[in-house]
Amino acid sequence: MRAMRSVLCVAAASSLAGAPTQSRDFVAIFDGRTLAGWDGDSTFWRAEAGAIIGESTADKPVTQNTFLIWRGGTTADFELRLEYRLTANANSGVQYRSVVQPAVGRWAMKGYQADLDGVDRYSGQIYEERGRGFLARRGVTARAAAASAGGIASIGSLGDDGELKALLKPGDWNSLHIVARGNTIIQSVNGRVMSTLIDDDEQNRMMEGLLGLQIHTGPPMRIEFRNVLLRRY
Repeated sequence: MRAMRSVLCVAAASSLAGAPTQSRDFVAIFDGRTLAGWDGDSTFWRAEAGAIIGESTADKPVTQNTFLIWRGGTTADFELRLEYRLTANANSGVQYRSVVQPAVGRWAMKGYQADLDGVDRYSGQIYEERGRGFLARRGVTARAAAASAGGIASIGSLGDDGELKALLKPGDWNSLHIVARGNTIIQSVNGRVMSTLIDDDEQNRMMEGLLGLQIHTGPPMRIEFRNVLLRRY
């Protein structure tokens, strides 16, 4: 187990050290002006002032988690970089390696999620929407296995949750970096690794799927994303 934790630490460091925010390997998948290439409910999603905005109001509430889905391809082994900003009452996330659930709704998704919220209770953790739930809490390296093989377990620490939370900037722009290689996922916010996952649950894991942005049910909220860059391997 110690060797596994060492491998993850090396992987996390390699993914972050010297990796520029902009490089010729990264491709902008949001043009900064329109939602061309994206598919979502225009009641809640728009492009404005260089950002993708998801917004609900008292007159137009979100009654079911809804997503803005990138239709330019799938995410298998990849890196994603973006900046996000949330109002205090916002609940959001970035979906990847995910699938649409048409029986639930046109813009409903299931799969891995980089969890984000306005008060940073969950921001940085790895979650699975409409699936296994919490996979790797903030500050945790976790391993997911089939229930018969132990289920989800913490196998290492990435730091104290309170100290990691202090690196986040409520109400301001934060940078999110997701790295997915094979069955290993690393999520970082503002340059610090927040959670990692080794997913050995072959029955439930997803190795490829769609990318999306979430606006959650709840009170009126506003969510913004900008500088959305993708590199696929």
